This record gives sequence, C-alpha cells and structure tokens, in this order.
Amino acid sequence: MSFQGYLRSDGRKGIRNVIAVVYLVECAHHVARRIVDRCDDPDVHLIGFPGCYPNAYALQMMKALTAHPNVGGVVLVSLGCESFNREALAKHIAASGRPVETLVIQQVGGTRSAIDRGVSYARALKEIASGTALRVPMQLSDLVVGTICGGSDGTSGITANPAVGRAFDRLVVAGATCIFEETGEMIGCEGPMAVRATTDAVSQAIVAAIGKAEMYYRAMGFGSFAPGNAEGGLSSQEEKSAGAYVKSGSSPIVGVIKPAEQPTAPGLYLLDVVPDGPPKFGFPNISDNAEIVELMACGAHLTLFTTGRGSVVGSAIAPVIKITGNPDTYRRMSEDMDVNAGRILEGEAELDDVAQEIVTLVEAIASGQLSKSEAIGHREFILTYKSFEPSGPGCFPRSP
Repeated sequence: MSFQGYLRSDGRKGIRNVIAVVYLVECAHHVARRIVDRCDDPDVHLIGFPGCYPNAYALQMMKALTAHPNVGGVVLVSLGCESFNREALAKHIAASGRPVETLVIQQVGGTRSAIDRGVSYARALKEIASGTALRVPMQLSDLVVGTICGGSDGTSGITANPAVGRAFDRLVVAGATCIFEETGEMIGCEGPMAVRATTDAVSQAIVAAIGKAEMYYRAMGFGSFAPGNAEGGLSSQEEKSAGAYVKSGSSPIVGVIKPAEQPTAPGLYLLDVVPDGPPKFGFPNISDNAEIVELMACGAHLTLFTTGRGSVVGSAIAPVIKITGNPDTYRRMSEDMDVNAGRILEGEAELDDVAQEIVTLVEAIASGQLSKSEAIGHREFILTYKSFEPSGPGCFPRSP
C-alpha cells in the first residue's frame, strides 16, 4: 500500500506536519502553553524541557525531536537566563531545513507580549510548513514504528502483546524499522533475546542493557511490577517480563540503540532507556510517556501502546495507537482504545487476525486517519534529566 507523506530535506518522510512550540525551561512553560492554546490548531503541539541546568541528554533529545520527520517548523520559547543552549538548538533546526523562530521572554516585554508574538510566529510557520512541504508517496518500508506497554494485566501477555509481536514481524518483512524497549520490564528475558541477535556485538549489548536495568532497579529499591498489575491478574515480575518481551515478535534483532540515536538500517531494534552510570534519584524511567518520547527521538512515526487495565495517554508529534488485551477494558473504555485484542480471549479472533488489523491501522493512521488519542486531543509529553554514553559502533547494522 502507498500513502502520502511529507518529504524532509534529510530524505526522511513524515506522516504529520506539526509545528512544535518548545519551552526550554519550566519558567517558559506557561507562555508556551498559552501560545498553543491561543493557536487552537491540532497541528500546533507543545513540548519542552523543564530543567534549568544543562543536560547533554536533553539537548540531544530536543535536537532529535525538533528535526523529527513529523515536524514541519519550530518555535523555541526561552525565558532568557536558563542554561539550555537555545542557539545550538536553533542552528540545528535551521540546518535540518525547517523554519524556526526563537522567542526570549525577557527580551520582548514579558508574558502577554511573548504570548502575542509566539502566536504570530506559530501561525506564520504553519503557513510556511503547509505551503512548502512536498507531498510524496510513502510505504511501510519508510516507517519507524515503536511499541510500549502500560497498565498491563493478566490478558496482556496472551493477547495484545503477542499480537503486536506478530504485527512487528509483518512490518519488518515489509521493510519497516521497528523499535521495542522497556529493558527494565524484560529482566530475565536477555537469554532468548541474545539468541536472536544478528551479531555477537548486538548479543552482548542486549545482555548488558538488561543487566544494567536489573542493577538500576535493585539500587532504586523498586521494579516495574506495580500494584495495579497484581490487581489485574499478573502473578509475578517473571510473568510481566515474558509478556513485555513477546511484543518484540520473532524477527532477528539487528541493533541496540539509546534515546535520540537513529537506526541506520531497517529491521528490529532494542531501545535501552535506563540511564548509564551509577543509579541516581531524579533520573526516572518508569513513565510511559517519557518512553514514548524516547521512541520518537529515535525516529518513531507512531507508537503501538498495549494496555490491559486501560490507559488514556497519547503524545505530541507522533500518533499513539492503543491496543487493549482485555475485552472488558475495551467495553469500558472504547472511546480511548483503537484495537480490541480481547477478541482473542473471547474466541472471536486469532492472534494473526489482530496482527493484521494492527498493520492495517498503522497504514491508515500513517495515511492521515487520526488515532483515538489524537482525535480526543491527547498530546502528553515528558522530558527529564538523564545521562547516556553513545552506543558502540557494533550496536548498529550497516546501512543497505
């Protein structure tokens, strides 16, 4: 199937043409949010970093997100005295071929004046992006698709998650790039994953990533098994890990990447989201939306979000497709769920049926159909402090 996308100057293609309004410190958050509210435009999205002190991870993330293929223009909103390197970010955005405006609140008269000017900037950039973005054919092979699970229950590992795994297998065969993550929720699964690696370097990186996650959670004193998981029928961390793992499908794992690193060739990748170095409080990583943001920073055009108990979140910039494994959850929350994988549990569908439904929906949403979270207006976004060392060169396959 072919559908229309937006060609960017780096050769990548986007499925949306979003104007990102970006606050660079929490002090600029209100102004940026009011700019987006005043624009009242579904294509103007709010993202940002709240920290006042510099962080290399945050800068790399923002560089990746503001040059995401779904982004057509950017308004940077700065207070004026934060440590974020707004000049470097603006230069990076301009070099990517996107129009960018920088608004410094301390230089334009304060809150009201900054909001007025920001609204005019965002609307002008929307006109530029709409008028200059070249529409071109796209196929599944042009897509980067991420997956995450949240609010898991006893149905997740036997319905929604394996259905996504089979959808991933189909997408990989079609030439797409697929990314799964949640290394902290796959402790104990490193052996089967390592066997699927295409090289020894990738195998070693998988084992190291899961080992780091285990060390991190031991030091922090908690793991990914929540009270809600137990209430939903999950028996143990082991059961949850196995359920999370099956979202990856059965394709060979060609690489291990970290947030804001871009896959170099099609195939299946593991995203390591646990910070490097000694565990630090204040560097959280159990947050569905923070992980969706990290998938986007690796280029994900959209994310497949499986949930048993139910979740309502979406994302700025890139659509989120909700897949529930629990038929009761679908009946209660159908206004938020895109796919009812619970039909498998009730004998109304097979895993392959739901997998194909997911692939078909990926094509439809990439073609412009709104996911349910998009239509409702969910645009959640979280970016916190973290630290990472670059992945080794052996973690990336060679480009074809």
